[in-house]
Amino acid sequence: MYLIVIAWTYVTLMMAVAEATSPNGTVLGAVITFALYGMLPMGILVYILGTPSRKRAIKAREAAEQAAYDAEQAAAAATATASAAPDAGGEAPASAEGSTVAAVRKEP
Repeated sequence: MYLIVIAWTYVTLMMAVAEATSPNGTVLGAVITFALYGMLPMGILVYILGTPSRKRAIKAREAAEQAAYDAEQAAAAATATASAAPDAGGEAPASAEGSTVAAVRKEP
């Protein structure tokens, strides 16, 4: 694909040089020739022919992100099941609250 782009760029560059150096030509005409005959069609061609590779790159990136997410979820699930057992954290069980809380009773 790039061989076509390089060859067509060379052809349009030579067309622009011929336009600029001819007795009836101008530099502005050469620039317009190079832009409209060279860069614009080649930009469209590269965009169209590069679509499959862009799609492959997007799918590969999405697959890598999905694999990373799946691995993260598996690791989180493994730690969640390990800590779901009672006293699995090695912490002492919570004690009763201090005497600062008033007892609940019926009103007289």
